[in-house]
Amino acid sequence: MRHGKAFNHLGRKKGHRVALLRNLASALIKHKRINTTLAKAKALRVFIEPLMTKSKSNTTHSRRTVFSYLQDKDSITELFGTVAGKIATRPGGYTRVIRTGFRKGDGAEMAMIEMVDFNEIMVSASQSKAPTAEVKKTRRGRTKKSDSSNPSVETGETVGTDVKE
Repeated sequence: MRHGKAFNHLGRKKGHRVALLRNLASALIKHKRINTTLAKAKALRVFIEPLMTKSKSNTTHSRRTVFSYLQDKDSITELFGTVAGKIATRPGGYTRVIRTGFRKGDGAEMAMIEMVDFNEIMVSASQSKAPTAEVKKTRRGRTKKSDSSNPSVETGETVGTDVKE
């Protein structure tokens, strides 16, 4: 029975699975983008996002906590240095998983997992698109009327309100 199977065990025993996730996390921190299977990418996202949140507060305790997960001094230095500076304002969602197709040998679904703030193409595209103000549309498909078209706003009188005394 699969009662209480809260996460993907990736077909490995606990020690092997933890070693795999440590190595994938260290590679992602160092290279900012890695290619792996979809199942491993999703498991890595669950593993590394809380560590990236902890890296925002650069304290001895948070460094030791993250080191107990990763066991790699170079990755810790990179995570608390370069990565923490870029993700400081982001409230979560530090990684992106993009499906890349199927592996030729065994047909496994492959994916690329990357850090969101380190993809310059996507970051520059979102920054250039953000300042432009779009015309708001209603749910019916027409554009929303502006406040200047309302006669009661310009003249200051109330339109269509009958007060009975």
